[in-house]
Amino acid sequence: MRFVIITGLSGAGKSQAIKAFEDLDYFCIDNLPPKLIPKFTDLCLKSQEKISKVAIVIDVRGGVFFDDLLKELENLRNGEYSYEILFLDASDEVLIKRFKETRRRHPLASSNLLSVSIQKERKKLEPIKLLADQMIDTSNLKPKDLKAKIVEIYKDKNKKSKLLINIVSFGFKYGIPLDADLVFDVRFLPNPFYIENLRSLTGKDEPVREYVLQSSETNIFLKKLIDMIDFLIPYYIKEGKSQLVIGIGCTGGKHRSVTIANYLYQHLKGKDHWVMMNHRDINKDSEALKK
Repeated sequence: MRFVIITGLSGAGKSQAIKAFEDLDYFCIDNLPPKLIPKFTDLCLKSQEKISKVAIVIDVRGGVFFDDLLKELENLRNGEYSYEILFLDASDEVLIKRFKETRRRHPLASSNLLSVSIQKERKKLEPIKLLADQMIDTSNLKPKDLKAKIVEIYKDKNKKSKLLINIVSFGFKYGIPLDADLVFDVRFLPNPFYIENLRSLTGKDEPVREYVLQSSETNIFLKKLIDMIDFLIPYYIKEGKSQLVIGIGCTGGKHRSVTIANYLYQHLKGKDHWVMMNHRDINKDSEALKK
């Protein structure tokens, strides 16, 4: 039985996540008290209907019952039950915006500011976050994007399970992707931003690509980068890791990071890896100018 425990920050998308699991034909329960996990697991395993896929949401809405989660997870391990933890996160700024838009009350709210409640929740969830098998940062994801990520990670696969490699180009001025496993800083490469006829273009455009790739330091870096990634991937697969997030960052996430991320994407696709691409900040500068 594949058993997924969904948790994370309030407002990070757990409700959307459970809907995605339902669409994948998982038996789903929202806000299950942790003390009931062992009994629920036994019930599923002994069911005549042969429940093979289960997803449950457990978070701070459970109040004092949530404090039992770590103990119950340990009990599951001692009972030799296997499970996976999916942790959903988002930036404070995005969480505050979502709560204001929905006008919902934070589960830990009292007389404190919303920002204080979010920090209290982060501290409370930190031990669980460290145990997570998968972490998704939903700060820049639409509901359909979150669903796509979950489907890619948790869908049934007829062939042997492969490592899903997510390559994310980003701008350091907008923050490092929270779910990145590996982060590479390419701000040392020649910057097309300072070339007037390249500034408005992106790393998807051939003139920018040629400018970045023609430098000797870029070629040396790419060789070392490719060698490292090719070396690491088999070990991640051997370890049982199901998703690898590689962040490629430059200043604004528009030129150099996009070029290098696309180069890495094409290399990995050519080696028949299961790879996805996300240029997170490629349009951020243009959007800022419109405001």
